[in-house]
Amino acid sequence: MDLGASPTARALLTLELLQGSPGITADRLADKLGVSERAARRYVAILREAGIPIESVRGPYGGYHVGRGLRLPPLVFTATEALGLVMAVLDGHHDAGDPTDPVGSALGKIVRALPEPVAAQAEAVRRSTAPAPDRGAARPDPGTTSTLVQACSDRRRVRLGYRSEAGSEWETDVDPWALVVRHGRWYLLCHSHSADALRAYRIDRVREVEVLDATFTAPTDLDPVGLLEEHLSVGWEYDVDVVIEASLESVAARLPRALGRLERVDDTTTRLVASTGNPWWYAERLAAISSPYRIMGGPELRQAARVVGQRLLTAAGDAGGPDT
Repeated sequence: MDLGASPTARALLTLELLQGSPGITADRLADKLGVSERAARRYVAILREAGIPIESVRGPYGGYHVGRGLRLPPLVFTATEALGLVMAVLDGHHDAGDPTDPVGSALGKIVRALPEPVAAQAEAVRRSTAPAPDRGAARPDPGTTSTLVQACSDRRRVRLGYRSEAGSEWETDVDPWALVVRHGRWYLLCHSHSADALRAYRIDRVREVEVLDATFTAPTDLDPVGLLEEHLSVGWEYDVDVVIEASLESVAARLPRALGRLERVDDTTTRLVASTGNPWWYAERLAAISSPYRIMGGPELRQAARVVGQRLLTAAGDAGGPDT
């Protein structure tokens, strides 16, 4: 710690140490702060004067801890802990019982600061809850995510070390525009300088991040979610060209943007243009469209649609046609 830090900065650091290590002794606190034991006690006194309930227990097993009150005292989170909480809320699953995990550590601070009756209930829920994992989710490293969030905020270019799903590894310099969470997966939406094009990288596949000195200007009309959805619908192996007998507004309200780009043909007809790596999956998504449609292009998709349609007819108990 900077020896020239202000008393306020040292007091806040003292609070963070007390919250993170309940029962910490005055000599350990002084060692962590890099000051004398007398100075450490003075910072504890500053916190008490500010109305924060710092309690102490004398004896060989004593020490300081933050007491409980009707109001939460100021909570000091690291950037990784704060982001971990946001990530937990967004993807709905985390290991809340692990105190070494950023989310578990932050949650522990909150629980320790609650009034006793409320804290008891919170701890009971924390111990007994066993969330079912979302097997489709891919949780990135909070430290990596925190660095990318800061780079997006500061408009700083970064160098990524990346590993693809197939195992290929490379480095690339990108302008990080935004982070987007989609179906339990975290994406970095960015401009790639090596490809001179828009790219979306899975953050759980980022091996390392280096923040560079260069800065950038993001598009002023950036729609991160919409742009990601459109990006994920193109560049695949099999073409898609579908005409839907419904207005563009009606189709857009019901069709996920990840399925492709919509074009107005006329007031009652819309064209869907995209690509897919899995024609069978795509045919099943099309089957959920309530309006009549025709597959104009993509022989692989047309064949998949025939098989899916026949399967639905068989499931209905009539392979020859509708009931009469």
